[in-house]
Formats: sequence, C-alpha cells, structure tokens
Amino acid sequence: MRQPLLLTLLLISLSAFAADQPAPKAAPPVPKEFAPIVDDPALPRVLLIGDSVSVAYTLDVRKNLAGVANVHRIAANGGSTRTAVGDYGLVRWIKPGDKWDVIHFNHGLHDLSYRFADDRDKNEQGEYASPTNGGHPNVALDQYEKNLRVIVARLKQTGAKLIFANTTPVPESDAAKYVKDSELPYNVAARKVMDEEGVAWNDVWSAVKPRQDELQGKRNVHFMASGSAVLAKQVAEAITRALPAPSAK
Repeated sequence: MRQPLLLTLLLISLSAFAADQPAPKAAPPVPKEFAPIVDDPALPRVLLIGDSVSVAYTLDVRKNLAGVANVHRIAANGGSTRTAVGDYGLVRWIKPGDKWDVIHFNHGLHDLSYRFADDRDKNEQGEYASPTNGGHPNVALDQYEKNLRVIVARLKQTGAKLIFANTTPVPESDAAKYVKDSELPYNVAARKVMDEEGVAWNDVWSAVKPRQDELQGKRNVHFMASGSAVLAKQVAEAITRALPAPSAK
C-alpha cells in the first residue's frame, strides 16, 4: 500500500508544480509584410528587397498588383549594402533555383546613417553618432558603389529584370545619425552603377520630394501611410512596365 500512496503523492506534487509554471509564451505573429504568400501559377513572380521604407509600402504594392503579379518580399529589413553582401543578406534572400521575373531592390538609407567606430549608433551618453562627435557613415560612398556592383551581379544570376529604387529624402531628423540631404551623393553613385549595369532606375525620390512635408513624418526618415501609398504606386508602375507580356508566360 505504501508504494501506490507514494506514487499518488508524487503525481499530485508534479501536477501542482506544473500548474504553478507560467504558460510558454506564444511566438509573436509574423508581420503581414513578411508572411509568405501562395503563388498564382498563372502570374509572374516579383521580389521586393529593401529597408523599412520598403516594408511600409509592401502591402500597398501587393494590393496594386493583385491579379497582375505574385509580389513577394524578403522576410526582413534589407538594411545596408553591407548587410546585403554579408552572411545574412543575399545568400539567404535568394535561394538556388528561385525563379523571379522582376526584382525591385533598394539600399542606401542604412548606408548613409552614421555610426561610431564600435559600429553602434549611440554612445555611452545616449548621443546618436553624427559628423560632429566622431561618427562616420555606416558604409562610405566608395564602398557603397562597390557593394552595389556585387549586389547587381548576384541578382543578375537569377535572370530577373532588375529595378533599383533610389533613396528617399533625408530631412532634418530627431536622430542625429541622419544628416539632411545626405542621400544625394549616394543617389548619384547608385545612378552611375545602375546606368553602367543596365538596371532600370525607379526615381522614388522625385515622387515624394515635392510633397515631403505632407508625406513624410516630421523630422523622420520614414513616411506616413499617405507617403507609403505614393511610393507603392510608383513601385507598382515600375514593376508593371518590367513584367513580361502575358503572351510570353
């Protein structure tokens, strides 16, 4: 009788212990922009690569191209060109055998943002890196150009038509790591690369610059919903021009 009693007491103790333990946390939901989509096999396949500005316009691009193309995006913030050519960039975003009709891509905003020598954007005092406190651009302009050439070479291997979107306007920002108008030389360098490499140019900068105060967050490099909608329309139109004719599919 003693062993069954001990076993019963042990099971009761284990049950009480388990009841006291916090329930495991559910995994956070995958943002809709990053969630995989199911292809319509009758439609061409499009891939979006880009930073948080592109994340914000992804769903609108998908909506604008509904019934026209399967619009995928990388399940991440694409960051800088340094990210793209590194171990967590294109080697993970572009899988062997993937078939893409069009790839629309952008890098620049993270390249021109300022960092300290230890690669942090803030120092111990909580100050953002800037030209006045020892900061430097995350990716120097000459390296940006070199990285873009590496990226284009890799994307060309997919056989897709390529479209590069230039970097949107940088305003006076509450985060000093962004310097007003610093996108301008980066866009010049990018245009040089894309022209030489035969990559289509999507001038999203010009699409929003005249209405920057209306479309962009105040003292913020990101855009309000209205701004993202304008960008999405421009991106969708550029992609539509690059899509294969229906008879070719």
